[in-house]
Amino acid sequence: MAGRVRGIIFDIGRVLVRVDIRRVQQGLAEGLNLTPEELWSAIEKDPRWMDWQEGHISARDWHQNLGNRLGIKMSYDEFKKAWNSALDPEPIHPNSLFESLARSYTLGLLSNTDPIHVGHLESTYQFFNYFPKPVRTYSCVVGSSKPNPRIFQEALRACKVRADQAVYIDDIAAYVQAARALGMEAIHFESRDQLLRDFRNLGISTPVESTA
Repeated sequence: MAGRVRGIIFDIGRVLVRVDIRRVQQGLAEGLNLTPEELWSAIEKDPRWMDWQEGHISARDWHQNLGNRLGIKMSYDEFKKAWNSALDPEPIHPNSLFESLARSYTLGLLSNTDPIHVGHLESTYQFFNYFPKPVRTYSCVVGSSKPNPRIFQEALRACKVRADQAVYIDDIAAYVQAARALGMEAIHFESRDQLLRDFRNLGISTPVESTA
């Protein structure tokens, strides 16, 4: 890297929190004439999907939209519960990782996500304590989503670091490449052990290294 690492920016889904879409598929498809897989395909192909991901439609309007188009009969509260069931309650990393990193680096979040998941994430996982609200960059707040350069630039601005001073971690290779195209160091996340190794290769100390 051209500059010293000052900021570490994490994706959330499948990097900090495990995601199992099958739970949502099964919950929402109950009572419908669609298989869970067919239902989820229809949701992702919904004309308003990107509006939902980029904050141009409210959570209640999204619920109503899917009810009208796909026949989902759930109440709004039932829908929220089913939608959030994708998020595993046990985080991937211990809080000690973020506690250690926060001593030396600005930590940030950068996620393609929606208002229902944001509310659940922020109220469920203790690791958010290491990511103050100003450094949480969400597609549904910014109004753009990865791999658009704008959302990466918003995350860098929120963390007050230049691209060459930042490390970005994501489980999707295309988003890793998008970060690198902007001059960021980027790690393709596959496992916790692999992430710790990559951190050490970049000279970033971790709890494992400090106690070895």
